[in-house]
Amino acid sequence: MADWGRGQSPGAVEEILDRENKRMTDSLASKVTRLKSDSDFTSMTGLLTGSVKRFSAMARSGRDNRKLLCGMAMGLIVVFFILSYFLSRART
Repeated sequence: MADWGRGQSPGAVEEILDRENKRMTDSLASKVTRLKSDSDFTSMTGLLTGSVKRFSAMARSGRDNRKLLCGMAMGLIVVFFILSYFLSRART
C-alpha cells in the first residue's frame, strides 16, 4: 500500500487513492473476464455432453433409429462434399 505520511497534500493523497482504485478495478475486471470465459466453457461442455448422450441413446435404440442415423450421416457427408465442390469452384 502507499506511504501515508503526514506531510502530504490532500491532492497527493487523492492521487494515490485514485491510482490504487484503478489498480483494483483492473484486477477485478480481469477476474470477471476469467470467470465469464470459464462459465462459457462449462456451458459448452454441458451442451456437447448432452448431445453425445442423446446421439448414443439414439444409436443404441431400435433398428428404425439406426436407419435414420445412417441416412442422416450419409446426407451430411454428401452435403459436405457438395459445399466443398462449390467453394472450390467459387475460388477459381
